[in-house]
Amino acid sequence: MIKSWMVIGGVTFVVALAANFFTPSDRRWFKSLQRPRWLTFEAAIPLIWTVIFICGAWSAYIVWEKKPSTTETWLRMGLYLLLEIATIAYTPVMFRLRSLKIGTIIGASGFIIAVILAIAVLPISGWAALLLVPYLLWSPIGTYTTKAMTELNPQDA
Repeated sequence: MIKSWMVIGGVTFVVALAANFFTPSDRRWFKSLQRPRWLTFEAAIPLIWTVIFICGAWSAYIVWEKKPSTTETWLRMGLYLLLEIATIAYTPVMFRLRSLKIGTIIGASGFIIAVILAIAVLPISGWAALLLVPYLLWSPIGTYTTKAMTELNPQDA
């Protein structure tokens, strides 16, 4: 029998693959942008997001296991999916449109969705809400970084 954690992990992984839909020229564009001097942790960003996605999937698993197959739980799963899609959309959409402003908007949108999701899961499980804290802490940092890059690269805003 397929376990809920397998489905949640599989969906998380498949959606995350969409982050790779960009071209080499898109990547060159992003690498050519000026970065703030304080951005010394860029190499750690993929690891940070991996941890955040694991925490998010674990949070979804807890919520599902507490109240499986209810309408409310399905709606919460929809919020988890929306959050992941918004998060994953950041790179390919910003790269394709070559717009740091769009990246900032997507990043801020993800944060807002995460706040709504955390509030929605808190009555179900404090642990599930706590597992969303890494997203809630990191997302504003990423959004602020993109905004700072907009100011350094006004031609790519």
